[in-house]
Amino acid sequence: MRQNPSFSEIATVLLGVSLAACSPEGSTTATPDGETGETTTTSGTTDAPDTTTTPTSSTATPTSTTTTPTTGDDSTTTGAITGSTGETTDGTATTGETTTDTTTTDTTTGETTTTGSTGETTEGEMDTGVVETIEMVRIGRYAQPDEAEAIAVYLDDDLSAAEIPAYDPASQRLFVVNGQKSGIDVLDLSDPAAPVLVTTLSTALFGPPNSVSVHDGVVAAAVESTTKTETGEVWFFAAATGQKLASVPVGALPDMVTFSPDGKYVVTANEGEPADDYSVDPEGSVSVIDVSGGVEDVLPSDVTTADFSAFTLMNLDPEVRLFGPNADSPAQNLEPEYVAISGDSKTAFVTLQENNALAVVDLATGEVTDVRPLGFKAWNSGAKLDPSDEDGAAALVDAPVRGLYQPDSIAWFTVNGEAFLLTANEGDVRDWDGYSEEVRIKNLDLDPRLFPDADALQQDEAIGRLKVTSSLGDPDDDGDYDALYTFGGRSFSVWSAADGSLVHDSGDAIEQLLASHPAYQDNFNADNADNDFDSRSDDKGPEPEGLTLGHAFGRTLGFVGLERMGGVLMVDLADPSAPEILQYANPRDFAADVEDGTADDLGPEGLTFVPAAASPNGKPLVIVANEVSGSVSIYELLGQ
Repeated sequence: MRQNPSFSEIATVLLGVSLAACSPEGSTTATPDGETGETTTTSGTTDAPDTTTTPTSSTATPTSTTTTPTTGDDSTTTGAITGSTGETTDGTATTGETTTDTTTTDTTTGETTTTGSTGETTEGEMDTGVVETIEMVRIGRYAQPDEAEAIAVYLDDDLSAAEIPAYDPASQRLFVVNGQKSGIDVLDLSDPAAPVLVTTLSTALFGPPNSVSVHDGVVAAAVESTTKTETGEVWFFAAATGQKLASVPVGALPDMVTFSPDGKYVVTANEGEPADDYSVDPEGSVSVIDVSGGVEDVLPSDVTTADFSAFTLMNLDPEVRLFGPNADSPAQNLEPEYVAISGDSKTAFVTLQENNALAVVDLATGEVTDVRPLGFKAWNSGAKLDPSDEDGAAALVDAPVRGLYQPDSIAWFTVNGEAFLLTANEGDVRDWDGYSEEVRIKNLDLDPRLFPDADALQQDEAIGRLKVTSSLGDPDDDGDYDALYTFGGRSFSVWSAADGSLVHDSGDAIEQLLASHPAYQDNFNADNADNDFDSRSDDKGPEPEGLTLGHAFGRTLGFVGLERMGGVLMVDLADPSAPEILQYANPRDFAADVEDGTADDLGPEGLTFVPAAASPNGKPLVIVANEVSGSVSIYELLGQ
């Protein structure tokens, strides 16, 4: 068994431990000025690369916890570790499904509005009651007829059979994006333990779908053109019958679609990726479709596209990343990824992943009102990372590197009347034939004054293998790098919806959990297409990508999928400044062969939450679509 010597004393990982110790020190966040509305940047301890270790002085104290095995699904669950030290507390290790008793009880009893991965907003569930413990247990799974073939197509053609799920309570149907079919699979979920394929809604006449959302019996699908740089469309279907109702044009490469909570708007994030050779680079945009008159009558004139043409190099915060070709054109360089909408249906919050920023859109006017930089996290100021895939260990270390948060998915929620945003900080890179920013640290010239130990640092077993961006870090343009910036936060974060300030980042908690748990440490940072130990440490680690939110048993809960290692984290958001990881459920079989289709779920991409009142079995559900295996898993939340 491979084990990092620094973890040799770790026996188990417990659930319900506060992540307060992960609140970032040395991070950089954007804070709008209260009087001018302009965005300023507040820097912490990362102004210059630091090759020394910065110890943390805080540790998390767990609540009284015990673990006991349960019957049912054979997935493995585990819980939280202390965020910045990686220390664990007493418990019983298990490789089976576990449940946890803890003395921590969420006393939130007011109605809470949550926005999940499909953008559907649900009112707070009061009928489930308030409980002390919650467990996520898989009760059903839908698999492709030939799972090995579905995996082969994904590996060869980068086409997934299950990406984004959305549920319609009236018809009890689940709609799942299937890129391999260029359509939306429709599953009968009346028995969530045994989902059945009903039909597929094809979009092949226009192009492949990227996202799907459901509201009041209407399905909206974001469909890109067969030529991705051309105008995309949103297609509308009747959930109960599958009948196509309408379609309207939106921007180039609509990557995500969602309804506003009141059902008045359908909003798409139009990424506007360039052609591989950059011969065409369309503008990124956010389309706002007014469907208040009914989708059957929606027209192109009902579409307002919010672009970034009002932003220039003069009025855009300099911390917003503009890089590569067309770096002088924010309208082309900014690439919307994912949308969350406020509970009052007035404002959309849109991640600009490659740009490490967040756009704010006024839905009534269809205008971008702000672009907020998300700043950087320090990987040598409390949080650690494993930077090498060739060090032979799950070795989380202090590194003189800054992390770009680069969130993919985002969700809006409130606690005690204050609005927050939850993000999954996956990371992404521009890597095209016409331009690539990706480079390994060992291939860079480092400033000898700031990196006096460059020769040692650039060894493969140190940080030499870590992939960083060539677009940042050489401010004096002298050819050597004064600072290093790597992709993705390897974390989830909570931000203030009011001003974009960072409320909490989970730091290194996810990697610490995976490195220290006996069920996963032998496959730490494995990819979703193979079981090789440590293979993703040099490249964004476990990649938290998809998320959804829900309210159940008196708690506001976040669910975060780990794209590479697989599995889902369940997070209690009662205190946005100190979330708690309650459980990590991962049914993946690391002993099985990925390519023969026996490894269970691989590559969670999209998640959606079904509240008890809308659920086919009257229980809260979390549904996970897995892009590599093409499977869909249904988890039930059990409260005690």
